[in-house]
Amino acid sequence: MSGAAILLRKELLESWRTMRLPIVAGLFLLVGLSSPLLAKFLPEIIEAAAGDQLPSIPIPTPVPADAAEQLWKNLAQFGAFAAIILAMGSVATERDRGTAAFILSKTVSRGAFLAAKVGSIGAVLALCVALATAVGWLYTAILFEPQPVAGWIAFAFLAWVGLAAWAALTFLGSTVTGSAAAAAGIGFVALLVLSIAAAIPNLGRVLPGGLAGPALAMAAGLPVDAADVLAPVLGTSILIALALGASAWSFGRQEL
Repeated sequence: MSGAAILLRKELLESWRTMRLPIVAGLFLLVGLSSPLLAKFLPEIIEAAAGDQLPSIPIPTPVPADAAEQLWKNLAQFGAFAAIILAMGSVATERDRGTAAFILSKTVSRGAFLAAKVGSIGAVLALCVALATAVGWLYTAILFEPQPVAGWIAFAFLAWVGLAAWAALTFLGSTVTGSAAAAAGIGFVALLVLSIAAAIPNLGRVLPGGLAGPALAMAAGLPVDAADVLAPVLGTSILIALALGASAWSFGRQEL
C-alpha cells in the first residue's frame, strides 16, 4: 500500500497538533488515577453519605480486585466514548473538506489512506490504554498491594481489543455514511446493542463484553482457561476485521 507509512506519521502528528491525543490521554490518565481511589474509598464515601440510614447493611472491605474491576468498568464506558469520538470523523471529515480527494490524487492508494487512519486510531487507543493501566496498577499497588504485572499487561491488551471494536464499527459508519454525526450514532447504537447481547451466555462470551471475565481474572493472578480468552478475542477480532473489510469495500467504490 503506497504511502501508508508516510500517511500514518501524518495522522499521528495531526493527532498531537489538534490536541486529540493529549485530550484522550488526559481522560485515560484520569480514569487510571480515579479507579483505584474510588474502589478503595467507596465504602467510606457511602458511610459518610448515608450516615445512620444504613446501619445494618455490611459493606465489604475493598480488595485489589475491586480496583481492577472499577478500572475495567471505567475503560468500558469512557474508553468506548473516546474510541467512538476518535473514529467518527476519521473518513467523513476528510471527505467533507476535500482532503481525501487531494491526498488520493498524489499516487496514494485508497488502502493506504484507510490503513493510516486505522493505524493512527489503534496507536492512540493503545497508548492511552497503556497509560491508564500503568497508572491504575501503580495506584493499586500503593493503596492495596502490588498486582501481577503480566496479568495487568494482559488486562490492558484485552481492554484495547474491546475498544478497537467500537472504533472499527464507528470507522465503518464514517466511511459508509460520509457523516461524522451518523458515524457516532452508529457507534453508540452498536455499543448499546452488543452490550445487551453480551448478557446472552453463549453469545456474550464471543463478543467484546466477554473480554471482561478473563481480563479481571488475569489481573488478579488467577488461572484462566485458554478457551475463555481465545473465544472473546477471536470473536471480537472477527468483528473488527468485518467492519474494516466492509469499510475498505465501500470506500473503494465511492467517488470522491
